[in-house]
Amino acid sequence: MSLDVLSLENRLLAALAPWRSAPAWRVALSGGLDSTVLVHLLAQLARREKLPPISAIHIHHGLQAVADAWPEHCQRFCDALGMPLRVERVRVEAGASLERAARNARYAAFAATLEEGECLLTGQHRDDQAETVLFRLFRGAGVRGLAGMSACRSLGDGMLLRPLLGVSRNELERYARSHGLSWVEDPSNASDDYDRNFLRNQLLPLIARRWPAAGETIARSAEHLAEAEGLLTELAQSDLLAADRQTHYRSMPLPSLAIGPLTSLSESRQRNALRHWLAPLARLPDSAHWAGWRDLRDARVDAEPVWRLADGELRRANGRLWWLANAWRAFEPRTQPWVDAAQSLHLPGNGSLHFQGEPPRGPLEVRYRQGGEVMALPGRGRRDLKRLLNEAGVPAFLRGRLPLLWRADELLGVALLPEWRAGECSSWMLYWTPPTNDSGLS
Repeated sequence: MSLDVLSLENRLLAALAPWRSAPAWRVALSGGLDSTVLVHLLAQLARREKLPPISAIHIHHGLQAVADAWPEHCQRFCDALGMPLRVERVRVEAGASLERAARNARYAAFAATLEEGECLLTGQHRDDQAETVLFRLFRGAGVRGLAGMSACRSLGDGMLLRPLLGVSRNELERYARSHGLSWVEDPSNASDDYDRNFLRNQLLPLIARRWPAAGETIARSAEHLAEAEGLLTELAQSDLLAADRQTHYRSMPLPSLAIGPLTSLSESRQRNALRHWLAPLARLPDSAHWAGWRDLRDARVDAEPVWRLADGELRRANGRLWWLANAWRAFEPRTQPWVDAAQSLHLPGNGSLHFQGEPPRGPLEVRYRQGGEVMALPGRGRRDLKRLLNEAGVPAFLRGRLPLLWRADELLGVALLPEWRAGECSSWMLYWTPPTNDSGLS
């Protein structure tokens, strides 16, 4: 065995050392050079090392006729190595970016296959990292984007690992040729119509002619930026802790932050904290769009400012910043009869209601606020609903979607506040299971 091959195997083993006790390793096998070498390396290592069970996954997008032969190619390759292969066919949604849609479909399929603690290994290498950093640089990315692809991150119930980020494509090709491996070439990779292909085929070779070690040095810069991003993450976590980060309000999935601790920070620390808070909720705004945060932050105390983002909006109320996803905001209130109060009532787009205890008698109906509602509370008399909601600190933007329980012209209960009951109130409580407030992001 050559020293180059031994070094490559040892480097791969070192990169995967923290996950040697994982329940399983699954390898994303496209049939291309990098994933072919990764699968072969792992098969060789498994013969002399105690490793988790290893299998391969091939995602078939069905986007071009030539790709129809790739699952069979991958199957023959895995059969020769004695490695199990799973082929998943996905549907790629049409959109502005076919490349992005295919990637989203691919990673959704990967995530669905991973069980608790399992690892998905992908073959991105050092040249891919340099390409990613340049691509993001030309799009104006910040520290997080310029840190490039992470060596590991969560994916579904498991982990995504990129153990070859320190290996160049030339090293992978030398390994493949020395072992007589064959791989498929995606014809679309030759088209410079795609930005990444232009970087790979035109720009990076030109840079390498002037600076031969450019791929390595760009990847090294990405490592430095990843370290800086780690420090910014630690700072954000500390600032968000001070901002009393919450994920629910009275059992409703409404992420919120206290604004006061945020406004005591410098502008850059405010943006840093908000970027980390928003990252799992929404696509982050570009630099120019951060003016929306300043407008929201600096609005009058009695105002109801809104900062709209691609996946939802941020509201300010009761000294806090609240996140509302687009799907959550799309609710349209409508009156509904509650025919069988012994059963839960489904509210289209607004969760469900149910009673605990004996439901109140009479024909019941669920309505939503129109203004001027009055509720008779035992021991407190007739109280204006708006005043009651003010006393309870219910944010104004939320009030229009609170289900109200009526019996004819009598307001019996208010969802979210089960302690408010009118009529024969001793034997029942009204409970609301609110809708999710999910942007569908990861």
